[in-house]
Amino acid sequence: MKKIISYFIKYHVAVNIIIIAVVIFGYLGTKSMKSSFFPLSESQFINISVIYPGASPQEMEEGVVLKIEDNLKGLVGIDRVTSVSRENSATISVETYVDSDIDVVLADVKNAVDRVPSFPTGMEPPVIAKIESVMPTISFTVSGNDLPLTTLKKYTRDVENDLRAMPGISQISITGFPDEEIEIAVREIDLRAFDLTFADVAKAIQQSNLLVSGGNIKTDYEDYLIRARNRKYYGADLTNIIVKADQSGNVIYLKDVATVRDRWNENPDRLFYNDEVAISIQVSNTNSEDMLASADIIKIYIKNFLSFNVIFHFY
Repeated sequence: MKKIISYFIKYHVAVNIIIIAVVIFGYLGTKSMKSSFFPLSESQFINISVIYPGASPQEMEEGVVLKIEDNLKGLVGIDRVTSVSRENSATISVETYVDSDIDVVLADVKNAVDRVPSFPTGMEPPVIAKIESVMPTISFTVSGNDLPLTTLKKYTRDVENDLRAMPGISQISITGFPDEEIEIAVREIDLRAFDLTFADVAKAIQQSNLLVSGGNIKTDYEDYLIRARNRKYYGADLTNIIVKADQSGNVIYLKDVATVRDRWNENPDRLFYNDEVAISIQVSNTNSEDMLASADIIKIYIKNFLSFNVIFHFY
């Protein structure tokens, strides 16, 4: 220690250089730090989601969950496996040890699920994903003066698309409105008048509203991809579906036997702010994103968002 002190007394320039280096590297380190509400922690959970339409909770448990859990036994790095079986779906949560590499465990879990010899017919492929650690950054609502929910949703989707295009913002959730549906109400009197059945109408819609690939045709000069792109997303686009046609040229359209309209799901998911219809937007940040920087970007964007009928409220 005495030699170090005597060295710095003799060469005082070295002390200044060290202090300057500490200041520079400290400043650079401070600028590169990510701000967060809670201490950063790596994810330890892997989620397996399974959809099996029409299955009861017992069928999900016996035909799907137990098979997956049996294949997960003995995998290195897994601390605990829990599952929840519901009607039409099931969720399996895999918790890893703190010192385990979750990416390696995720690959092992995917391989284990792929080794299941047989799943029930009609079950959708399992979705396996690592649960990322996210923390709330900022929340706000979008409301309007006498604006219908459809128009307000359009404004909110525009805001969402703009925010997702900004650097450092990836996790956005929107609540306050139910899912949209297309309601096709078939009129029994018209069905009898045109000698049709409900199954005829359903079959016509199923065969017309398509988005599928039909393969390809190879020639000596070019390859042609065959694809049916006739899927419609709004009720007005479905009204001209041909339900029945004969050789004499008589055509019966869907609008002739049914009333088609766009509507909201019956789920009562609604949000109000100051007695006005509103939609809530919550932005979260991952471990690689800066909370304060993202919040500042969002506040600046909202101040620059020009709309006379739309109002933003922070909370």
